[in-house]
Formats: sequence, structure tokens, C-alpha cells
Amino acid sequence: MMSMNRRHFLKMLGVCGVLPQIGLASAAGGEVRSALIAAAWRGPNPGDTYFGGVLAADWQKKKLEIRHAVPLPTRPHGLLPEADGSLLVTGVRPGAWLMRIDAQGAVSRQISLEDDASTARLNGHAITSLSGDVIYTTETDFKSGRGRIGVRDRVSLKKIDEWDTYGMEPHQLLLDADGHLMIANGGIPRTPTDKKFDLQRMDSSLVRLDGANGKLLRKWTVDDSRLSLRHLAWSHSAAGRAYLGVAMQAEHDDPARRAAAPILAVLDGDELLMPTRASDGAGYAGDIAAAYNGGFALSSNQVGLAQLWHPGAPDKLVPIVELQEAYALTEWAGPNPGGGVLVGTGLGLVRWHPTAKAVFLPWPKPMALDNHWTLISEA
Repeated sequence: MMSMNRRHFLKMLGVCGVLPQIGLASAAGGEVRSALIAAAWRGPNPGDTYFGGVLAADWQKKKLEIRHAVPLPTRPHGLLPEADGSLLVTGVRPGAWLMRIDAQGAVSRQISLEDDASTARLNGHAITSLSGDVIYTTETDFKSGRGRIGVRDRVSLKKIDEWDTYGMEPHQLLLDADGHLMIANGGIPRTPTDKKFDLQRMDSSLVRLDGANGKLLRKWTVDDSRLSLRHLAWSHSAAGRAYLGVAMQAEHDDPARRAAAPILAVLDGDELLMPTRASDGAGYAGDIAAAYNGGFALSSNQVGLAQLWHPGAPDKLVPIVELQEAYALTEWAGPNPGGGVLVGTGLGLVRWHPTAKAVFLPWPKPMALDNHWTLISEA
């Protein structure tokens, strides 16, 4: 492991100021020994084959292993662990395939959107309905340029319905407590080959759609049309208050404005706020995950940084990990009171927690993790 001073491996300065009520207790008692993580990666060089599968982290042995891996047709994006142990992997924008990998690491289902009559293609994320019988996918209809939600049979993955997202370029989606869809419309006009154009027409928004019929229930926007709302995470306070964090990416023509742009919006009740103007120096939050007691961790791979936001100090972003290509995030409960995150970086996995010792696990072989990963289970 590199030295902490030389690489600025973990930044704890200021964390106690954000989380004064919890101190820095050790992880005595219910120690978590291992974790299974859904991930996607390629070899270390551009053009190497992409794989989707499961990584196993052994915290006691300080070792990370590949439990199973399946080669993918093209670059993946979102990863959705399913109730039966399967993993649904979604092709990146404009995605033309969906693949289900079973719990043993075998491909159990794969579909190609090029076989569909629809002119829509995947935008990289999927979620299972509250009832469990359908899967929703974010898509763009490249004939009209409008955002779509693909409603798909959970078993076959075939599209059975298609809903408007009342916006452009929907990216990530989550369910709310009632099973309705929360969708981040990124709002960036793109060509079928994923080239951005006409950014003056950006139309980004957060919408809530009825999970039963796709009816528009609510729509929110921020006051800067060049901020693209992209990734989402739910976080809850100890009292049960729900916050929806929205990771944003700036698309300003002026590099100075882009670098200074805020990277976080928070839906608190029915109000969409930008609680802090603090940024990362790049205006690009690549991922977001729930953190302690209503907080969020945000990654900025362009500057090798993961930061913490907490509602107890809403004007701050506190650095927690500084390491090249800090990107994929997933929450990690760990010891009480929970609230940690696992960060995928260029060199390996970083485990950060407000009350437990930080851990670094190098990749099991030369590999470049993709944008996202998801905790499946821990023991």
C-alpha cells in the first residue's frame, strides 16, 4: 500500500466537524468480515474485453478476489442485483443489450434491442418494480430525441410497455417508498453515436412517475440549465427522514464556470435544493451513494476525489478519499451506526467508514473498474 502522506490516500480532516455526534469509535463487537460486490471491469488497456460479475472482499485477509466473471458484448454501465442472486447488466448509452448472469456466474438471459421494433436504446440503468414482476429501463428514442422508460417483463426482459419521461436523456432511476419512479433526466442532446450537441437546448430535470401507469406526478428543475442531473441515491436520517441525493455534471462552455459548478442537489420532502456551492474543481460527480445518517458520498474521478455531504453541515463537502480514478461508489453499513462507503479507484478498493478503520484492497489482477458497482451482501 502506498504511504498515506505521499498519495493522500485517505483524507479525514474535517470529518469530525461534519459528524460531531459519533466520534471515532472502533469497530468493536459486530465485526463485518466480508462483502460480495457486483462490478464491471475491463483489462488495464483501452480496448480490452469488458467483464461483469461478482467480487469478494475479505476484510480480515485483506484480499479481493473475483468470484465469477462473464465477458460482455460492449462496455456496460448499471448493475442490478436481483432477489434470486442473479445480476442484470445494462449496456452503456446507446445500449443495445441486456444480460442476466445467474448466481453461479452463467448467462441465463441476453437480449438485443436491435431485434426490437422500437427506435429506443438503453441509457445504462435499470430497476425492479416494487411488485417484482417488471423491470424499468431508462432509454432514449433516437427518432424523436425524447426520454423513455422501457417496461420489461422481469423474466424474459422483453418490452411490454413504454412511457414518456417528460424530458430528455433519462439516466438513473430509483423507486420511492410507494413504488413510484424517481428519474434523473440528464437533459443532454445526443446523437445515436453518443455525441453531445446543441447544449444550449439542455433540459435536465428530476421527475416522479406513477409506477403503475407512467403518469407524471411531479417534476423538479434546478436554476442552471447547464447542470445535468444524472445519478441518484436514497439516504435516511436516524429519525427516518428520507433524502434523495442527485449527482450532477456541469456542461458549461466556460471552463471556469464548469469547474466551479455545484455537484449535488438534494430532494428534501418536496423541495429540490442545492445545499452547497462547494464543488470538486471539475464540476463532475460521477457517482453517489448513501452515507451516515442522511448523508451522501460523491465521487469525482476526473480529480481522484470522493467527498462527504451531511445534512448536519449542509454547506460543506469534506474529502474522504483522494486516489486516482476514485469513481464507483456503493454504501457499506459496517459496524454501528453504519454509513460507510466502498470506493472503486484506479488502484483498488477503498473502504471508508466514519467509525471504523479505513481499508485498502488492491485489485486481484490488472483491471480497470467501470463507473458503478453495488454491494450484494456482507457477513
